[in-house]
Amino acid sequence: MYKKFKQALSQVLESSKKRLDFKNINYLPRWVILGFDSLIIVFSLIITKLIISRIKNQDFAISFSTVELVIICVNIIFFILYRTYAGLIRHSTFLDAVRFLVASISTLIVILVSYYVYYLYNATEIIFIPTLLIYLVLSFCGLFLFRVLVKQVFEVYLNYSNKENELRVLVYGTDENAIAIASALKSEKPNRYSVIGFIDKGERNKSKQILGLPIISIQRNVALTLRIYKAQALIIADKNITKQEAVALIDRCLDYNLKVYRAPLLSDIEENKNITSQIEKIQIEDILERDPIKLDNKLVAKEIFNKCVIVTGGAGSIGSEIVRQVAGYKPKKLIIIDHAESPLYQIQLEIKNTFPKLNFEAIINDIRNFEKTESIFQQNTPDVVFHAAAYKHVPLMENYPAEAIFANVQGSKNIADLALKYNAEKFVMVSTDKAVNPSNVMGASKRIAEIYVQALQEYSNRDLKKTTGFVTTRFGNVLGSNGSVVPLFKRQIEEGGPLTITHPDIIRYFMTISEACQLVIEAGAMGNGGEVFIFDMGEAVKIIDLAKKIIRLAGYTPYKEIDIKVIGLRPGEKLYEELLNKNSSTLPTYNDKIMIAKVETYDYDKICNDISELLEFSNSQNKDAIVKKMKAIVPEFISMNSDYKKLD
Repeated sequence: MYKKFKQALSQVLESSKKRLDFKNINYLPRWVILGFDSLIIVFSLIITKLIISRIKNQDFAISFSTVELVIICVNIIFFILYRTYAGLIRHSTFLDAVRFLVASISTLIVILVSYYVYYLYNATEIIFIPTLLIYLVLSFCGLFLFRVLVKQVFEVYLNYSNKENELRVLVYGTDENAIAIASALKSEKPNRYSVIGFIDKGERNKSKQILGLPIISIQRNVALTLRIYKAQALIIADKNITKQEAVALIDRCLDYNLKVYRAPLLSDIEENKNITSQIEKIQIEDILERDPIKLDNKLVAKEIFNKCVIVTGGAGSIGSEIVRQVAGYKPKKLIIIDHAESPLYQIQLEIKNTFPKLNFEAIINDIRNFEKTESIFQQNTPDVVFHAAAYKHVPLMENYPAEAIFANVQGSKNIADLALKYNAEKFVMVSTDKAVNPSNVMGASKRIAEIYVQALQEYSNRDLKKTTGFVTTRFGNVLGSNGSVVPLFKRQIEEGGPLTITHPDIIRYFMTISEACQLVIEAGAMGNGGEVFIFDMGEAVKIIDLAKKIIRLAGYTPYKEIDIKVIGLRPGEKLYEELLNKNSSTLPTYNDKIMIAKVETYDYDKICNDISELLEFSNSQNKDAIVKKMKAIVPEFISMNSDYKKLD
């Protein structure tokens, strides 16, 4: 014990040499804390003497006997032994109180033992035992209350100093998830959010409180409720809220330029991360009026598990997400093909880090080169092929129709032919709603690719007796994909505006990249061959409304801080997209988000001849001849806002 005491005392003396830094009061030197504790026990002994003098009706004098000095010294020795001075006062916990209690009890035991030993040999009373007990109670309470007081002062000071940075919020929800989120936010230091109450969509909890905060029954517009309580934002933490309810809440708040945040579910909270960092701003994806998509994971796993899978265009926005999702189903081998070097390198690094045990290969290759692409198929003999490689930007393809034919038609034909030649079980082509009643070169080129894939299915079933299933998936715009309108709007907001839209009445269907790829994979799994699958895209969105919401989500006011400018329709662009033409109908599937389009089929030999002619025109770079031939193959191709209108 002596050695331990000597070591602890040397640490105290060493810390006393350090300069006292009042700017960083979190870390007071240990000798200062020990000095405060010593003053507290001295003051406790004085109060004890005052109490005893009143009890005994004696005169009170502030002077210490030898015994009383011994008590103080013994108490300080146990402070040093139990390192009661070592903790940060503002972070004191129950363990610090336990240390003081043990130190006080140890002092009591040592003094009593010393007293009885001394009494045994001298038979005189040296200390009044109740005095000792009163002293120990007072000293313990003083030490404990001192730390509580300092801790509270720090919290009040920090809360006051951070008040300007705190966001006054109401928490939507009164279930266990909402309560846990609010409790975590209240306890975090420094506070980023100041929780001022809970919003309950019913009336059963009216006039009650949670965590000392009021429960507000939502009887009126939620934005007005926030205004009444002077809240700056709403945190949606109710785990039972429906998509429709959440969208309605968000829309109302955005209309009043109020911020909206989404809290995670308790089961989704990441370890080693504070709650505040996991409170996310509402994104544009959250206000799409569509229910979450549920996959048939067993069917998809059966289709991909332990299979060799090729993904063309695997470094693009759609292809890379297909790669991520396919990798999660543990294929035997995953081949990623793309001709863009940097994006391919990025997805290679990501897959290597996320799926370190996956057997995969990233290959730089242009699918327009049949011989090079065939060597990849020959070496790997894939079971499943996801074909996502394509040129997709409408204005560019209007200017370069030959490139649209080489990439979207010839490239698709090459991959489909190789899938058939090397007996792939399934070929899944990613198409677009712009292939329906196309108004531009890009959409028409994708429609020609669809026609060829369907015709190849008929031909292989009838004449070749092969079992490769050729499946086409068709969907609308994808939020966040390369070149899509949402990243453009966000970049324009960062630059201070204006946001540019082509027409005030233009509408589009939207879904997230993840949702689109989930449906592509499941459609591929459920398809037997020859189907054109279309997806439920939810409600069509006016682009001007989308622009306003993105501005509000960024914290600005449309037409005030950020303007919106109409620049006119681009070449080949139409006001609305379709998923079916007037001669087509749909059949349902077990997934209500996926339907089968009944479309017209074409003769294989004829489409092969048409594509051969189209490629000849493309090699000659004769734009009018290319587009004229495209219109002959796809009669419903009517150009809009384009120089090619003269060919209709």
